[in-house]
Amino acid sequence: QVQLVESGGGLVQAGGSLRLSCAASGRTFSNYAMGWFRRAPEKAREFVGAISGSGSSTYYTNSVKGRFTISRDNAKNTVYLQMNSLKPEDTAVYYCAGRQTTYRTLFYVADTQYDDWGRGTQVTVSS
Repeated sequence: QVQLVESGGGLVQAGGSLRLSCAASGRTFSNYAMGWFRRAPEKAREFVGAISGSGSSTYYTNSVKGRFTISRDNAKNTVYLQMNSLKPEDTAVYYCAGRQTTYRTLFYVADTQYDDWGRGTQVTVSS
């Protein structure tokens, strides 16, 4: 059983930055593709970005492109979401997700493609 634990959420003013972390245990991390999702109040969960197991491939939803960056440190079994130029509409609970993969250069964008989920961390951006 893989455990994913997010950290780094908090309250920030618009235009500010936060870095979320997601620590994983119980897997060979380089064979584990990761994604970030978020759920805003009264809205459905949405894809934010994803990274391949090797870290060589990333993909982002349009609304965060150029502002958010996903990276990973396989030696530390940790994936990061650096969020810059935050906007009030980025306010949400952010979840990391993971799945085992044979293809270390692939990423996944659908929540149904992920097997493991963290409990989430709240990000609140004030205007």
